[in-house]
Amino acid sequence: MADTEDAGGPSVSEPLDLVRLSLDETVFVKLRGDRELKGRLHAYDSHCNLVLGDVEETIYVVEEDENEEETLRTIKKQEEMLFVRGDSVVLISPQA
Repeated sequence: MADTEDAGGPSVSEPLDLVRLSLDETVFVKLRGDRELKGRLHAYDSHCNLVLGDVEETIYVVEEDENEEETLRTIKKQEEMLFVRGDSVVLISPQA
């Protein structure tokens, strides 16, 4: 039977293998509630709980003024280390 994997290439057989390949790399994480994270992935588990380091958190807040006009406000925070509960994760992507 022929081997279908590339010789020397990383093997991806399950969805979380893509997350495994991003360990110790910078990743982009989209969360519920209009929040985004960018940081170095230190650890993860099968529930998509994540431990990120050197994290930049971006929060998008829609505010309505007295004229009922909506404006988008962006709040940025820096954290040295962050634990992210997996049930709030929508997307995990390697940083380009």
